[in-house]
Amino acid sequence: MPAKVHLICGKIASGKSYYARSLSAREGAVILSCDEITLLLPDLKERHDAVTGAIRGLLMEKAAVIARGGCPVILDWGFWTDSYRRETAAYFEKRQVPVRWHYIDVSDETLRRHIAERNARQGESAYFVDEGLLGKCLSLFEAPKRQEMDEWIVPEA
Repeated sequence: MPAKVHLICGKIASGKSYYARSLSAREGAVILSCDEITLLLPDLKERHDAVTGAIRGLLMEKAAVIARGGCPVILDWGFWTDSYRRETAAYFEKRQVPVRWHYIDVSDETLRRHIAERNARQGESAYFVDEGLLGKCLSLFEAPKRQEMDEWIVPEA
């Protein structure tokens, strides 16, 4: 029987990667992160969305293979829209790979604090988030319903 693929849903800078590392330590899971790869690719700019889409597709394929081999996997990206969450669930269901959804639910205050902390580390392991990028990302985000998620995490403020 395949291991689970853990899908981490949440806004930009909500603490998904921090949570993924903690979950990885508990579950012995491999983390697959789109951001880790795109940070290695300079000058994406107008190609960013197409490139990240291709990377996510590849990582989903690898997640299914790894999980079928018996190792749990964590996909560390936001799953920002309802339609993308449904497509992802259908993808793994078709491959008979079980999934577990995790939502990181942060307050606006906590989100702002995370962004300030993240921006202080710019270049290390995260993108710099200015007001323009934050506005774009928040406008794209569709919060999940509680019944969609297996785990609803509210980090301490």
